[in-house]
Amino acid sequence: MAYYSPAMNVMMAAARKAARPLIRDFGELENLQISQKSPGDFVTHADKRTEQILIDELTKARPGYGFLGEEGGGIEGKDKSHRFIIDPIDGTSNFLHGIPHFAISIALEREGQLVSGLVFNPVTDEMFTAEKGSGAFLNDKRLRVAARREMSPCLFATGLPFAGRGGQARALAEAGAIMAATSGIRRFGSAALDLAWTAAGRVDGFWEHGINIWDTAAGIVLVREAGGIVSDFHGRTDGLQGDEIVCANEHLHPQLLKALKNAVKDAA
Repeated sequence: MAYYSPAMNVMMAAARKAARPLIRDFGELENLQISQKSPGDFVTHADKRTEQILIDELTKARPGYGFLGEEGGGIEGKDKSHRFIIDPIDGTSNFLHGIPHFAISIALEREGQLVSGLVFNPVTDEMFTAEKGSGAFLNDKRLRVAARREMSPCLFATGLPFAGRGGQARALAEAGAIMAATSGIRRFGSAALDLAWTAAGRVDGFWEHGINIWDTAAGIVLVREAGGIVSDFHGRTDGLQGDEIVCANEHLHPQLLKALKNAVKDAA
């Protein structure tokens, strides 16, 4: 049975409150898709409203804490040692297309260190939580990263750049190399859930370039507390600020890093 700190209970309550109108939005969005109306403004409104609910609820319980969010940017609080890092809808494209694979992501940073992480898919009601030193959980069930030691039977998740983003050639070279060495790769469209699923052992690891700290902060805590290693593409585990990420268990992490580096060299 999981033990939740007061801070985590606050984060869980905020996520559930923000999720209720988001679930209604998701149902409405499916109707908009059917009628072929443009859903872009609808999604933007849902994103901003969800973030505002999170900020309001978290501020009520923890006045003075700062925020870093996808929509609102940085909000400095009176308490300089604590900051919430939030992504109201990670997987916006999935949400927009009526695909039930997106998440609310909340992390708590203390003195510059990530100490708590929550990733919540409102449609499936899967609440992934982790606190530093206390383990990772999915709806009270303890999580561990997958135990495989060799690449060949593994399944990895990644993100691929979309229109207007650079790095397509590198991403394709990396994907080709990992596909050739494993059981396959998956591109699910939500970095927060990719990390949560790595923590749960559903995938063996995850890598991506060109992401932001609000995409990954909560998931980093989840993977580490589930026994995994999270680093940048140079293998550095400290001071991760988004942008790039590689994670897997202790046996696979160095193998994944090496395969990704070799793929880039071979493509150069």
